[in-house]
Amino acid sequence: MNAFNLRFRLSLYGLAALLAALSSGCDRKPDTSYQGYVEGQFVYVASPQSGRLEHLGVTRGDSVAVNHPLFALDQEPEASAAMQARQLLHADEARLADLQTGKRPPEVEVIRAQLAQVMAEQKKSVEILKSYQSQYASGGVALTDLITARAAVETNDALARQQRSNQAVAALPGRDEQIKAQAAVVEADRAAFQQATWKLQQKTIVAPRAGLVFDTLYREGEWVAAGSPIVQMLPPENLEIRFFVPETVVGQIKPGQPIKVHCDGCAAEIPASITFISPQVEYTPPVIYSNETRAKLVFMIIAKPPADQASRLHPGQPLQAWLQ
Repeated sequence: MNAFNLRFRLSLYGLAALLAALSSGCDRKPDTSYQGYVEGQFVYVASPQSGRLEHLGVTRGDSVAVNHPLFALDQEPEASAAMQARQLLHADEARLADLQTGKRPPEVEVIRAQLAQVMAEQKKSVEILKSYQSQYASGGVALTDLITARAAVETNDALARQQRSNQAVAALPGRDEQIKAQAAVVEADRAAFQQATWKLQQKTIVAPRAGLVFDTLYREGEWVAAGSPIVQMLPPENLEIRFFVPETVVGQIKPGQPIKVHCDGCAAEIPASITFISPQVEYTPPVIYSNETRAKLVFMIIAKPPADQASRLHPGQPLQAWLQ
């Protein structure tokens, strides 16, 4: 083989190696990836009331929409307290209405009849007095009878005035102070009824947000203390990506910067956006700070994937992140 052929073959071999290197470099992901994991911020759903768990409407692994029924506790004694508060409110409202409207129609009718009776007696006593006065002048009636007739007229006049006053009072509502006091009682009853109704409503809890039922912490029939979580939920927007970058890179990262993440078994990369850059440095192992060990300083970065992509991730799942 002459020198020309040898140089030609070496050139072909070099060109092939260069093309292979370029091709393999295009297939590989950038080597500036950072290790991280998925973190889930759980929502623990509880009732502010205690009671026995009567019904559990979800199981672990269910995906539920907002306002989906989660669980129900037994409703006693809250149901009885709400009914008692409602009845007391209705009774005091009726008493207030009675004070505002005055006497009832039958009571007004009694006063009217009494007034008519007094008016009839008054008319009768006036006629008797006129008769006695004419007879007294001729000596047919004694002075004492005339005096008695005059007294009867005055008495009947007084009774007529009294019945007219009673009739006017019957048409009036209660006194202002009585009405104000009763109105305050009604307002207090209404507040107590609203509170009792709210406590009763807290025995049935619905999903505050849509998401995954990560776990259920009680079984039906168990007693649940007030405020104890019964359902552990994971809304998709509560999933976040945490990864760590070295001290030499953190200065180049900004909130809102897009990234790509890849996890084992994921068919495609998942986009995300940086939401938090830790201001506090961390050490990989315990080290003594010096220029030689600065490479071991790392900063935590938090990124949020879109809600429609977050369902592909799971808390604790390891992944790789690439800055865009």
